[in-house]
Amino acid sequence: MNLDTLADRLHNTAQQKGFWEPMSRMQEQDFFIFYSKQIAMIHSEATEILEALRKDKGDEAVVEEIADLIIRALDLYKGIKVYSGDLPSLDSVLMKKSLKNQDRPRLHGVRG
Repeated sequence: MNLDTLADRLHNTAQQKGFWEPMSRMQEQDFFIFYSKQIAMIHSEATEILEALRKDKGDEAVVEEIADLIIRALDLYKGIKVYSGDLPSLDSVLMKKSLKNQDRPRLHGVRG
């Protein structure tokens, strides 16, 4: 399964569970605030990864929190794609970005 297909599935679940307002209920100015909240949820998942490591909750808990972060990120991608217009395929952009990063200098040219 590719990332775009997985994002579709994850976003549908998030909608069913009430994490997304119907588009008809949202004003244009509400989208930035709503996306900001979704990004905050991604940040909270990153914090949960840190806490799992810090509290030595074990490998399974760490990987589960990483999965939650990926789920939130893919959901946001699909939500923006649905609500704001046609975004490029995440699969293609991720491949281009990974190739670009391969050619970047150590630490992307920033001193350690």
